[in-house]
Amino acid sequence: MRVIAGTARSMPLAAPEGTDTRPTQDIIKETLFNIIQFDVPGCVFLDLCAGSGAIGIEALSRGAKKAYLVENGRDAAKCIQANLHKTHFEETGILLKMDVLNALHHIHEKQADIIYLDPPYQADTCRRALLELATLPYVTKETLIIAETALDTDFSFLEESGLQIVREKDYRSQRHLFIRKVQ
Repeated sequence: MRVIAGTARSMPLAAPEGTDTRPTQDIIKETLFNIIQFDVPGCVFLDLCAGSGAIGIEALSRGAKKAYLVENGRDAAKCIQANLHKTHFEETGILLKMDVLNALHHIHEKQADIIYLDPPYQADTCRRALLELATLPYVTKETLIIAETALDTDFSFLEESGLQIVREKDYRSQRHLFIRKVQ
């Protein structure tokens, strides 16, 4: 696993050992950042359920102004801290070592530009986090929320939340949903 592009390009990143996290494959990460490449420079980026921090660090490497990396796992949080140090993003990468739903209320920005959500697929965390994000003042109609999920995840609950899917990108075993606020 490595940083694909930007100021930390080709720098290898550490991943937590074990099966508690599943780092996004480089080819999927590259495809994702090709889609959002023009939105990243100067943005405030949230990497929720960050694992190794690779997505948030990729955003910083590509010019994000600030990235919040949220991770509850102790070993994963240590890994993120080490990766931020190695890539010299300790000033612009803010690690929040807490549950994602709690962390959402510790972010005090006027607007989050891009929010990347990659929770465990079988947990209810994605639904709960999206419903909470829909109520927060820093999530505006300009905010892009990207959820990485299993191919068969049901998102019919979004209709009543004020969020809508604006794009989908399917891979072999997962999908990225691009979501925005309706109003």
